[in-house]
Amino acid sequence: MIVAVVVASSVWFNSQLGPGKLSKEKYLYFDKSMSRKQVVQRLVDADVIANYRAFDLYAQYKSALQSVKPGMYKFVPNMTVDQVIASLNSPIRQMVRLPEGWWIARTAKRLEENKVCTAQEYIDLANDAEKFRKANPWLPKQAKTLEGFLYPDTYDLPPTLGAERVINLQLATFKKRVLEPEKNFFDLYKIVTIASMVELEAKLDSERPMVSGVIHNRVNKSMRLEIDATVLYALQEWKVLGPGIVGTVDSPYNTYRNSGLPPGPIGSPSQKSIQAAMNPQKHGYLYYVAKGDLSGGHLFAPTYSQHLANIRIARRMKPPEQN
Repeated sequence: MIVAVVVASSVWFNSQLGPGKLSKEKYLYFDKSMSRKQVVQRLVDADVIANYRAFDLYAQYKSALQSVKPGMYKFVPNMTVDQVIASLNSPIRQMVRLPEGWWIARTAKRLEENKVCTAQEYIDLANDAEKFRKANPWLPKQAKTLEGFLYPDTYDLPPTLGAERVINLQLATFKKRVLEPEKNFFDLYKIVTIASMVELEAKLDSERPMVSGVIHNRVNKSMRLEIDATVLYALQEWKVLGPGIVGTVDSPYNTYRNSGLPPGPIGSPSQKSIQAAMNPQKHGYLYYVAKGDLSGGHLFAPTYSQHLANIRIARRMKPPEQN
């Protein structure tokens, strides 16, 4: 009789260790370290496992899951109890590069491609600075969106993490990389606006302060900046601008048609571009043109006539197939 009871109990217990009703893959995110009992309850709520008590007893017997680290975990239908435990010991890591200079919509597309969140979710939240202002009182009052303050970097962004968590991570990184080291911004919004143009105009670190100097010089002389990147931002497209296009784009961001700085940042600048915006090189240059070679450098000029001469030089520097 005792043997029969033990066998029956064993059969029942094993049946309760079967999978839950999960019908498709599911990701569960733990934003902090959690106890075994907290994790088991999450698994039951998510239909990953069928029975709280049976799984908890099995985990105790195996001395498993004393705690589970923060992170994202993946589960699929019909996992065995040992497979579930193995999954909880292996948080998903997905390193995603969010490049310097990219604006909100460009970043959103990459996040969607990596299944971190939908592009629209990221765009909607990133365009609502007020939602994040209480947790980030350093955000400039002029900032209606988070453009320029979503720090570019390589982040661990597992699938389904969600746009809000990505944005909070980027804002925290901006604070750590930019605000805490500098602590001396007289006008953060203006600096980030200038830095966002420097980021897209200068490929060489050595030229960032020079390009920043040109921007400052032209603004001080009430000259139009005439920066292609601002037109591309207005168009929300990254492409080569054809002849005459710059004059047709009706936008306050079009610095060919409007004097002074654009209304706000046009992308996410790096720390180096922000430093260049804060510390422009003092020189007399008002113009620059990209060299025709592959160096990524520019030719700078103090006068328009010298600028025209530099354009001719740059054209001669191009490889024959590019002319």
